[in-house]
Amino acid sequence: MTTTDGTPDAHPRFAEALTALGLADLTARIRRFPEATRTAAEAAAAIGCELSQICKSLIFAADGVPVLVLMDGASRVDVELVRRELGAGQVTRAKADVVRETTGYAIGGVPPFGHRTATRVLADRSLLAHDLVWAAAGTPYTVFPMPPKDLVAHAGATLVDVREPSVR
Repeated sequence: MTTTDGTPDAHPRFAEALTALGLADLTARIRRFPEATRTAAEAAAAIGCELSQICKSLIFAADGVPVLVLMDGASRVDVELVRRELGAGQVTRAKADVVRETTGYAIGGVPPFGHRTATRVLADRSLLAHDLVWAAAGTPYTVFPMPPKDLVAHAGATLVDVREPSVR
């Protein structure tokens, strides 16, 4: 989709990343909503998909170093499992300013790739339960669909099990 002036609905940095990755045709599949899809529940309701088909892009700080965790929308990240996976002393949720500084995007619109800086990326295996998942396209109003294996590959993610055990 594009706006009335012909520019893509996606954040410009994300649109550039799609082109750089050879995925420029994906811009036509970006969906823009009049209401924010900042949370996984809002996105799933707007799209009309299962909550677990939403790919959340969450930034954590592992010993102060940003790391991106991709998680299905119905699950929560177990920071202790992330800590063990990374061999870190401490893992905490990154503050909003760190998220924007690291990714170039605001919380609620962080895509799985196309960030300002390179970070380590972990993707929970739960994303692979679907043929298609939806992720933010750089704004709280835009999303795009992609097969999860492709999303994980383009994000340069390592597949891990970091969901909270209570939802398994």
